[in-house]
Amino acid sequence: MAMTIHVDIVSAEGAIHSGQATMVYASAEVGEVGIAPRHTAFISRLKPGDVRVENEQGEQEHFYVSGGMLEVQPNVVTVLADTAIRAANLDEAAAQEAKRRAEEALAGQQAGFEYAKAQAELAEAIAQLRAIEKLRKTKRS
Repeated sequence: MAMTIHVDIVSAEGAIHSGQATMVYASAEVGEVGIAPRHTAFISRLKPGDVRVENEQGEQEHFYVSGGMLEVQPNVVTVLADTAIRAANLDEAAAQEAKRRAEEALAGQQAGFEYAKAQAELAEAIAQLRAIEKLRKTKRS
């Protein structure tokens, strides 16, 4: 039996995942991180993007997080996010539309606050589309 680590993925809406894993991959502020059982403890901010949880059978479950915090302990990984969605439930058409609206708002370049908001919305839409693309690639493999 392979060593495992407990993983909790929690959003403002509630827990979306709780279970054992052999590896966890996430887009941390410092870059892509891979976390195995007995990993050194650390805390990092998460960038909007994909979180992958690999089970003992080698299958990966994909989640999209809008950013948040990653806490790693030797036997527990906790992801706290404002928004966490199973990648299979992401709506590509909605993400494309959000990207288009954000790009239009950036082209208009109104007030500084609106520009910053549009940049954040564009980054989130692009991160969702990347998560959808990663999920497609793993399904093809």
